[in-house]
Amino acid sequence: MPQYLISTYLPDNFDPSQVTEASIEAIHAFNREMIAAGVRKFACGLSPKAVTLRSQANGEVLVTDGPYLEAKEFVGGLCILETENLDEVLAWMRKGAKALQGAVEVREIFFNPAPAEH
Repeated sequence: MPQYLISTYLPDNFDPSQVTEASIEAIHAFNREMIAAGVRKFACGLSPKAVTLRSQANGEVLVTDGPYLEAKEFVGGLCILETENLDEVLAWMRKGAKALQGAVEVREIFFNPAPAEH
């Protein structure tokens, strides 16, 4: 079955102290539902702090603070879902966008070579 990377985005000015108990419980309930259905393979939140490593033409590696791209949002979390198809993962993430109260990006994970079917 295909797997999908789900990236959740938070605004650059996100303040975790403003997160309510109700919104935390909505996220936990959504995760419990995905686990019970057997579609969630992995999930986690991410720190807004990042370190970027970039290969240079001279063979050196430049290490800088901050994400690679400057943006008004940052990836606040991610999960891996395994579903029958894109329609199914989109149905799940319609619920997820409501629970997370934010933007969600879905990308199919490509394996090369593809994993063997059981």
